[in-house]
Amino acid sequence: MRPEAADCRCIGIAAPQPEFARGAVMQLPEHHSSYPMVRGLSRGLQVLRALNLCVKGRASSGELARLTGLHRTTVRRLLETLVSQGYVWRSDSDDSFQLALKVRDLSEGFTDTEWISTVASPVMGALLHKVVWPSDLSLPSGEALQVRETTHRFSPLSFHRVMVGRRLPMLLTAAGRAYIGHCAEAEREQILKLLRAGGDEQARLASDPVYLRNLLARVQADGYGTNEGEWNHDQEKGKIGAVALPILQHGHAVGCLSVIYLLRAVKREDAIAQYVPALREAVVQIEAGLHA
Repeated sequence: MRPEAADCRCIGIAAPQPEFARGAVMQLPEHHSSYPMVRGLSRGLQVLRALNLCVKGRASSGELARLTGLHRTTVRRLLETLVSQGYVWRSDSDDSFQLALKVRDLSEGFTDTEWISTVASPVMGALLHKVVWPSDLSLPSGEALQVRETTHRFSPLSFHRVMVGRRLPMLLTAAGRAYIGHCAEAEREQILKLLRAGGDEQARLASDPVYLRNLLARVQADGYGTNEGEWNHDQEKGKIGAVALPILQHGHAVGCLSVIYLLRAVKREDAIAQYVPALREAVVQIEAGLHA
């Protein structure tokens, strides 16, 4: 091995229980799909991931072949392709490879909010099995929250099949109340400023200091928000109830998870007793995923 190649020791190689033990083969997570997997792409990603884990971010094609379990010729061909596309750089002095600056472009369109949705989806599936009623994951969008993920399409008790993209009023919904009660103070003031500039019911509520003081005190003390049909959407005022918990990151809300139900079927106190513990467990899992 060249002296330079000795610097490409990868994370975990010498550890007692390494991610890549000597002689071990790096495996990508198993994924089931109705479409056939593109093996070339999968192998290329294996090579990128292995290269990313190398100390000093560089490795020889032989080292990468050992780490990935792929044939050395295959690895070399993949590396040359990545070099031609600008994602990997090859050193002429020692023929080692390292990631190029262009790999950062792959994450430009991915935001923290997208990560929340990714982490939350499986947790919401488990929540559905516990409560049966549908749940929504909503994230801030200006002066409102926007539903980014939902289990409505899977719940036998769903009354709205199309929820993703729907905007939720901040002061009239359980999710909005939970969010504004737990977001950063500067963000809260900006949201209220936007609401006061409107000409609807929320403008009046956002301009009422007594209402706001009572709302914030209640939500912050309870740790969750509720609504009992206050939002008149699709002529449903008085019909739909919800309870929502904030998803916290660094102590402030970054989104909300809510369970939605029919008021004629579930009383508010029963919803709190039955759904808040399940929601809290789900939120803890989501928050753990965000901090991982």
